Amino acid sequence: MSAAPITVTDGGLETVMVLAEGLDLPHFAAFPLLYSDIGRAALRRYFESFLAIADDAERPFVLDTPTWRANRDWGTALGLSAGELATANADAVRFVKGIASDRTNVTIEGVVGPRADGYVVTARMGPDEAAEYHSEQIATFREEGVARVAAVTFNYVDEATGFVLAASDLGVPAVVSFTVETDGRLPDGTALGEAIAYADAATDTAADFFMVNCAHPTHVKRGLGDAVTAERVRGIRVNASALSHAELDEAEVLDEGDPVALADDHSALRDLLPNVEVLGGCCGTDSRHVRAIVAAW
Repeated sequence: MSAAPITVTDGGLETVMVLAEGLDLPHFAAFPLLYSDIGRAALRRYFESFLAIADDAERPFVLDTPTWRANRDWGTALGLSAGELATANADAVRFVKGIASDRTNVTIEGVVGPRADGYVVTARMGPDEAAEYHSEQIATFREEGVARVAAVTFNYVDEATGFVLAASDLGVPAVVSFTVETDGRLPDGTALGEAIAYADAATDTAADFFMVNCAHPTHVKRGLGDAVTAERVRGIRVNASALSHAELDEAEVLDEGDPVALADDHSALRDLLPNVEVLGGCCGTDSRHVRAIVAAW
């Protein structure tokens, strides 16, 4: 049994936009879709398909902004000025608030992605540098009135720690979602429980909770089994495919897997994660996968 009611969230936004909607996402950035009628319609269809799952299951919903690539470095790669990027982040919040409409059971969450690649640790920041870097995006989200912010697909602990410090300084509730490799460890080799314990110690347990995303349930399972992960991991957003990140990068066609099999593998994590609150998907998943995951859990 979970310590809190299960909340539903969405799946693999970017992969659905590319594979199902046939849209081009330069640098895998979804937020530019806000600026075309076709893009906005696709985003609305996408989010409404997951809201329907929450409605059918009579569960609350976490509605994320499509801003995983809307930080300074990726904005520069997309040719945006600092002002244009801030506007895009603000527009993203307003867009998802419009989708939420008058619903009272929807949490608006501002999504922050890693400064660099989400799957390979390249240049590292210390916690203070990371706090300064991510504070720009978090500040915009705060001004637009998000309920909380989420660091998604973070792959080393110092950047995650800086994110939490920035959110805490700005007075915004924060969640950190680490990604793991096939061995259940962060891409830099750090054990998941060690990463969470480090971030908690450095921030006085300022994060609301931690999540794991962009990994298959069988990979996630290998990183669990200790008291820290049992207590602090309260959300899971899994990949449809059991391939490694490197294999997925090289694949010409994304493996969508089998939604029922994925849900079965996912529900096998329940005993190791008794405090899970948030269920959703990541790369390769759509509403079929998330509906099966919620039902199986």
